[in-house]
Amino acid sequence: MKLVVLGLSLSSAWGNGHATTFRGLLAAFAARGHDVLFLERDVPWYATRRDLTDPAYCRLEYYDSVDGLERWRDEVAAADAVIVGSYVPEGVAVGQWVQSTAEGITAFYDIDTPVTLAKLARNDFEYLSPELIPGYDLYLSFTGGPTLRTIEKRYGSPAARALYCSVDPAAYRPLPAAKRWDLSYLGTYSPDRQPTLEALLLSVAREMPERRFAVAGPQYPADIAWPSNVERIDHLPPSEHAAFFSASRFTLNVTRADMIAAGWSPSVRLFEAAACATPIISDVWPGLDDLFSPGTEIILAPDHQPVVEALASDSAAIGKAAQARVLATHTSIHRAAELENYLVDAARSGNSNTRMVATQ
Repeated sequence: MKLVVLGLSLSSAWGNGHATTFRGLLAAFAARGHDVLFLERDVPWYATRRDLTDPAYCRLEYYDSVDGLERWRDEVAAADAVIVGSYVPEGVAVGQWVQSTAEGITAFYDIDTPVTLAKLARNDFEYLSPELIPGYDLYLSFTGGPTLRTIEKRYGSPAARALYCSVDPAAYRPLPAAKRWDLSYLGTYSPDRQPTLEALLLSVAREMPERRFAVAGPQYPADIAWPSNVERIDHLPPSEHAAFFSASRFTLNVTRADMIAAGWSPSVRLFEAAACATPIISDVWPGLDDLFSPGTEIILAPDHQPVVEALASDSAAIGKAAQARVLATHTSIHRAAELENYLVDAARSGNSNTRMVATQ
């Protein structure tokens, strides 16, 4: 099939988790024989930090405004499916244009579902409005569980389906690196994640000055008091993620408040670290035990004490068990097959006037 994706970014992984998610998913989708066009808004903060300019698996093009999308009107109209992602600049106007232009299946891919629903609840329609949701044939959600029913019943989506983030096993695998840090964290600064980072990493670093820690990611305020045994890395491109995880005895997973409340919202970093066989220590939220078995595939830390205990142990077996789980169920290959099935099912359901041939 011919697929057009209008996403936040494919070219730059700076300050966002969308790029790596799209890269793995679309590479695997193209490997199934499909043709992909990715349209990205040309914005200066990504234009100056691009780490992918010519993907082998899809065509990457840029537009400078909603009106600028007219250049691709014929391709969008002829596509079997068109997907609009969350946090796309002027996403409401982009969605309206797609829904009025596309003749195939239309879908919204929300890589920020709990944040999106919280924004809708307070009438913040930055990139999605309630009126747009019934017009998308599919609502592909980063979050599973009860949230899917909410999207269908409260907002009128014809079909809300979980499409979790995933990992490309070719890019994320254990590397022969010396263990440089006892505990690491990879993530962009977020005010609602910072208290958990403080409780589960910074406070532990102060309590265990003989251990080494690392926090990688941009946009952290200058006034944070970093302990001397915490190494700061401002930005880590995806090409260096596997080496970072492989050099960590343990890595920390920290979840945003809206995603904790919704549950069933695994970060892409969770799958990436597991694919590298790095033992994960995570905050606690509903649905996590559906993805990993606590105690054997992941360590849960409601407070700092389990972190302290883990750092005094050897939990390599936990990392290997998590890796096996991810490779069996959470790779980009699995997600691409799920996406294909969702699109074909939507075409068969008759929700949209489409030329897509249901070949499965």
